[in-house]
Amino acid sequence: MSTEPVHIPPSGKSIQQYIDEVPVWPDGTELKGTPMTAMQWRIWSLAVAGKFFEGLVIFMTGIALPLIVQDFSLQAAEKGVVTAVALFGILIGATMLGGLSDVFGRKRMFIVEMVLFVAFLIGLTLSPNYIWMVVCLFGIGLALGCDYPTAHLVISEAVPSKGRGGLVLGAFAFQAVGAIVGAGLGIVILDVYPEVDAWRWMYAAAIIPAILVIVGRFFITDSPHWLASKGRVEEAEKETRRLLKREPQYPKEVRLNKEHAHGHQKVSPAVLFNTHNRRATFLASIPWFLQDLGTYGIGIFTPIILATTLGSSKDVHSVADLAQNVMLSAKGTALLDVLLILGVLAAIFMVEGTGRIKLQIIGFIGCAVGLGLAAISLNLPAGDKTILLFAGFMLFNFMTNLGPNAQTYLLAGEVFPTSIRGYGAGFAASFAKIGAVMTAFLFPILLHNIGTQILLIILVGTSILGAIVTWIFRVETRGSLEKIEKARIQPQV
Repeated sequence: MSTEPVHIPPSGKSIQQYIDEVPVWPDGTELKGTPMTAMQWRIWSLAVAGKFFEGLVIFMTGIALPLIVQDFSLQAAEKGVVTAVALFGILIGATMLGGLSDVFGRKRMFIVEMVLFVAFLIGLTLSPNYIWMVVCLFGIGLALGCDYPTAHLVISEAVPSKGRGGLVLGAFAFQAVGAIVGAGLGIVILDVYPEVDAWRWMYAAAIIPAILVIVGRFFITDSPHWLASKGRVEEAEKETRRLLKREPQYPKEVRLNKEHAHGHQKVSPAVLFNTHNRRATFLASIPWFLQDLGTYGIGIFTPIILATTLGSSKDVHSVADLAQNVMLSAKGTALLDVLLILGVLAAIFMVEGTGRIKLQIIGFIGCAVGLGLAAISLNLPAGDKTILLFAGFMLFNFMTNLGPNAQTYLLAGEVFPTSIRGYGAGFAASFAKIGAVMTAFLFPILLHNIGTQILLIILVGTSILGAIVTWIFRVETRGSLEKIEKARIQPQV
């Protein structure tokens, strides 16, 4: 038996065993953990961009909406379409395009989605009319929908098991960063250019950064896990070597166990609901749907809720008045969005120790409490109303990113087998976006017809239901993806 520091049994290892292996250098130095390679950090950084652009574009719509309404003279139903159509695009794209990552590979779809995003973003900024704008927003949603499963998978299938939860959630945190940057861009652009068509410049600001991301994505490895699931073992070994390239090199040789190249399942809706995968599908889909009812409804319409509940600084008699009111609500939104980042940072530090399921349940309960405080605030005098309303929304934003907004995304990309992981995660994201589309389209109508308080009470109920459903279908997904895939799915505490 060789005494060299590189231990490769004749039968080879699995991909995750190579990724998780702690290097032992020739001089005997052993590290305490598995360091990330330059390629692993590159993959993570480029995946971050997709979540950033989602937060930027989707949540900035709430700030841009009053300007768009003025620019195209929209009615209530048309306003609902503007806020819902990108989410409807995500609904379609997550399954239709995200599932293609199981067929054509993670890297290829990782590039395609960003090309589509840039093409439709350019079209949006040049929209000559309402119909064209809706088509482009839908196209942007298609691209972002593809990113939901694909960005998660390129990270989770490339990084060490122990740090996977924090790395995936770290990338996910940039959705909140994008939301804050979107609010900041709205404030700056309106300050410099207080005109009705300022919304075009808000969206245009993302074009050049997105083009740079396209270029970067050409220079990453494809997923060795996906290649092995297709029986392409030699390619998987080559990509594993590229993924783990470091100085000094470790491991010096990659020889995969061919047993890990089997287990392919036919991709179809039926496979998600068979005996083996049904529990995973319910866990990944239903709580995410319930979570999106609140997160997208509150996230997109926070500027409008604040303006309606607290009152505008002045009546709108001119474009300048409109821009000023939009700026005031944008500043309040930006303040609340900071809690989204704090929430996901807390999730990053707690996810491996506390676990996905416990954080999701705790987060759902916290969201219910926050929305309940906001609903109660509407019965109070002006000063107390403002304090309690902001406190409720701040608690909601923190708890949603500590729990369901982060954990549903994480669970969906971990609980399915490799051969259907993209399709399963895409299906979950699509099902969730049914809730997002419903709230985005119906919120303007419901705010007008039943009022803010009743709407908030309804969302309290959906948050409590989310905690219950998570507990019923619970599956903890910490640890190696390969071990999760082999294990029979059973309820875990």
